[in-house]
Amino acid sequence: MQIPKKLFKIGEVIRYSGIGRQTLHNYTVIGLIREAERTESGHRLYDESVFERLKRIDRLRAHRTLRDVKELLDAEDATNQPSPTVVTGTVAVASS
Repeated sequence: MQIPKKLFKIGEVIRYSGIGRQTLHNYTVIGLIREAERTESGHRLYDESVFERLKRIDRLRAHRTLRDVKELLDAEDATNQPSPTVVTGTVAVASS
């Protein structure tokens, strides 16, 4: 049996994550988060993974530019693994 995934409207994402609507929009435009699914009436729906992604962005933003964050996340997405130079939001030295 497949359990249906929970989808969240943009207002719920904003409320639960604490980020602003414009920030969420900007993160979508620059490609930090995936474009949301849309209902027939045009409402954006995000799955639960958006919350982990927003936490990851927030941790990375503490020490990096948005451009650097995007490059790291793109690399992670391509390999499905966290960057070897980042460990839970702290900078680590990459082994040679």
